Formats: sequence, C-alpha cells, structure tokens
Amino acid sequence: MNKYIYLIIMISVIFLVRVLPVTLIRRKIDNRFIQSFLYYVPYVTLAVMTFPAIMEATSVPAAGAVALVLSIIAAWFGLGLFPVSIICCVSVFILEFFMI
Repeated sequence: MNKYIYLIIMISVIFLVRVLPVTLIRRKIDNRFIQSFLYYVPYVTLAVMTFPAIMEATSVPAAGAVALVLSIIAAWFGLGLFPVSIICCVSVFILEFFMI
C-alpha cells in the first residue's frame, strides 16, 4: 500500500512541475534575472548529476578527477563531445591500469 502512496506523490509532483509553469505564466518573461536563471537551470542540473558520477564511476577516484580536468581542457580548446569522451575514456583506462 505504501508504494502506491509514493507513486501518487511522484506523479503529482512531476505533473505540477510540468503543468504549473504553463498555466501560471502566460506572458513573456521580461525580467533579465529570471531569464538568465531559467537559461542556466538545465546546465546546473546536468552538472549536479554528472560530476558525482564522474568520481564514483571509476574504481580509482583520482582517475575520474584527472579525466574531468582533461575533459574541461579539451572542451575549452573547442573539441566536440565525441573526442572529449574518447580522451576521458582513454585517460581513465590508462590511469586505472597503472594505479591498480
């Protein structure tokens, strides 16, 4: 019985998060602060989910940290998603091979 209560709560929260903005905000948002806030929300959400996974996905957390630094540097120099991911995978493979 408890799982159905949890399920109803999850469904209602997801429904409210998706429906309330559509029903409450009917005109264009002119406030620059709110516009910039809403612009960066997806990036922050992705970062909050990704960064802990980077450290915990490897058997050696230092390898994940090195891969994170290398990915930031590679992205800074304009490499695309695929080359950055290859650099990260290869660096983690090499570091874990020598650290274990």
